[in-house]
Amino acid sequence: MTTMTTQTTPVLEARDVTMRFGGLTAVRSVDFTVNSGEIVGLIGPNGAGKTTFFNCLTGLYVPTEGKVSYKGTVLPPKPHLVTQAGIARTFQNIRLFANMTVLENVLVGRHTRTKEGLWSALLRGPGFKKAEKASEDRSMELLDFIGLAHKRDHLARNLPYGEQRKLEIARALASEPGLLLLDEPTAGMNPQETRATEELVFAIRDQGIAILLIEHDMRFVFNLSDRVAVLVQGEKLVEGTPQVVQADERVVAAYLGTPFEGAPGADEVAEVEAAEADADTATPTATADSTTSTRGESQ
Repeated sequence: MTTMTTQTTPVLEARDVTMRFGGLTAVRSVDFTVNSGEIVGLIGPNGAGKTTFFNCLTGLYVPTEGKVSYKGTVLPPKPHLVTQAGIARTFQNIRLFANMTVLENVLVGRHTRTKEGLWSALLRGPGFKKAEKASEDRSMELLDFIGLAHKRDHLARNLPYGEQRKLEIARALASEPGLLLLDEPTAGMNPQETRATEELVFAIRDQGIAILLIEHDMRFVFNLSDRVAVLVQGEKLVEGTPQVVQADERVVAAYLGTPFEGAPGADEVAEVEAAEADADTATPTATADSTTSTRGESQ
């Protein structure tokens, strides 16, 4: 269990966030806070609205109601502006630039932190070369941090699965975030890779970056998190320390599929999952914006 003393300064504040797809409410009036120095877990059964909520936090979706603030400033509903503000994310399904090298993938993540424009790039003057060298140096620092510096020239597609996950995290870190959102970072990993990811998350937090993660591996979540929040059909069911959440009978019932008062039925859960999938398909422009800007959201 993490032993670091968390701070009380809010980094992320979501207030009354609601997301509707037509007549279906996927996220309903969720209040949520991540403080500086914290690792916060977000869990819930399939169809609970976790990824939809993540998308609302990162500007990929515009909430139907409510607002999201980062360090006291309401975030604009554009993914690249959210990244520029200081929030980066990864995805459940790895979205690397497969035919680019390991180093090039991380360099892409530096996009929002470089000030050189089109003409500077075309003329390749002293300012551009200096910025390019600074970005490469920082990218190599990140590759060294995650243990992939020796593979800087390898194509991303040729990396083992666990290393691709690490590379995606490094690319997100390249934008110098104050808050990192991880969407199922251990999905598909073996126990050894999961343990290495756990150590990496702690190391990132120790650099002063707050972390919010979605994960289905309960042991991973409870080992890492200072606080855990549970979503069930888009509503926050309970929030507290890992010990409090694990002991809550409603959480156990939700995961076991045991009905409790107000619990969603299977048909309702299926509707939420279908709505999320339809929304992702229907918003290619938003996804492209997010890809271009965060570089943690690529092809």
